[in-house]
Parts: sequence; C-alpha cells; structure tokens
Amino acid sequence: MSRQPRSAQTRRALIRSAAQTFDEHGYPRAKLTAISAGAGVSTGALHFHFDTKAAVAAAVEDEAARTLHDSARTVRHLTPDPLQALVDTTHVLARQLATDVVARAGYRLNCQSAYRSGPDLRTRWHVCVRELLDRAGEQELLVPGLAAEESATALVGATTGFEVLAREDANWLTPSAVTGLWRSFLPMLAGPGAPQTPEPSGTRTTPRVRRRTAAAQRTASELVR
Repeated sequence: MSRQPRSAQTRRALIRSAAQTFDEHGYPRAKLTAISAGAGVSTGALHFHFDTKAAVAAAVEDEAARTLHDSARTVRHLTPDPLQALVDTTHVLARQLATDVVARAGYRLNCQSAYRSGPDLRTRWHVCVRELLDRAGEQELLVPGLAAEESATALVGATTGFEVLAREDANWLTPSAVTGLWRSFLPMLAGPGAPQTPEPSGTRTTPRVRRRTAAAQRTASELVR
C-alpha cells in the first residue's frame, strides 16, 4: 500500500497534536507553537495547512465527528436488534472518548458553542437514540405505552453526563460504568415482546468495532511518523 503524500501526513500529525494540546490545556490556552512542535513541524508548515487556531480546531472536530459517526453506523449495521444496537453503540462511543484523543478533544470542542464549527454532536446522538428506540417500538420490543422521546431524552442526558463526569474521573467511561447504566435502564425499556433481553455489557459486536477503530488509529499513527 502506498504511503500518503507528505502533506497529508503532516496534516494528520497536526490534527492529532492539536487534539492532544486542546485535551491537556483547553482551547483558550492552546498555542500554535505547541501544536506545531508536537507534530514535529515548523509553524510555517502549520500555517500552510491551517490559517488560524480556529481552523485547526475545526479539523479536529470534523475528524472526531467522522470517527464517532462511522463507529455508530457500523454497530447499527452489525447488530439487527435495535435495543442491543443502542447498548453496543454506547459502549463503543464511550470507549472511543476514553481512548482516542482526537475523538475526545473534538467532541468536547463541539460541546462548547463558542468553538463549535459543525452540527451539534449531542443533537446527532439524540437523533440516533430516538431512531433506534423508534425501530424497537416498531418491532414491539419496548414496554407497551413507553414514550420514546422521553426515554431518548433521559438516555442522552445520562450518557452525555457520563462524558462530562469523565473529564475529572475517567472511570465514568469504563465498560463497567456503561454496563451499570444499562442494567438500570433496560428493565424500563425492554418489553415482553423482546425475543431476548439485551446484554447490558454489550455483545461481540462491541469488541469487533473496537478492533476496527484501534486498527484505524494505528494506521493513522504510522502515517504521521
């Protein structure tokens, strides 16, 4: 497989370095000199790709949005049961936010309206949750009479709350924490029509998506060396 052109490698290195800098220091305190140094390039090389710090932040946010969206779509493709797909998606996204600095930094930038450059990712997550609950309702997998929008709102509030709490304590994004969340929520969601109770710790789909993501991250790291 041919290697990417050097300019593309440099751009990826700058995005990862920027994500690390934003993650450690926050956007206001992040310096372009630190970002270029972290990528092993000059500030002139940085400005060849990005005019401003805001432009670098937008690139980090775009990369995070793409990664999170692709992972969620992959889970939905691999998991036919919509309730289990919702559980598995939560596990996969929590893992990415915990381990992938670009996904984490980009998501946190997006959560701050002053720095957001694209669609609100929390709104996209709400749409994803609601769509999966609607599919579960159509298949008569939910508790009869369950209000899908109210349930979606509660789930989005809980999961985004975990991410906020994880900024001070990473344990909030561990598999055990996410599993505990679903052990509480699933009895209120899964109805008698479900052929089997969804697994709160996730299914084999979860590690498969994680492996794909890890492989993509390793490839990206190799390309910027």
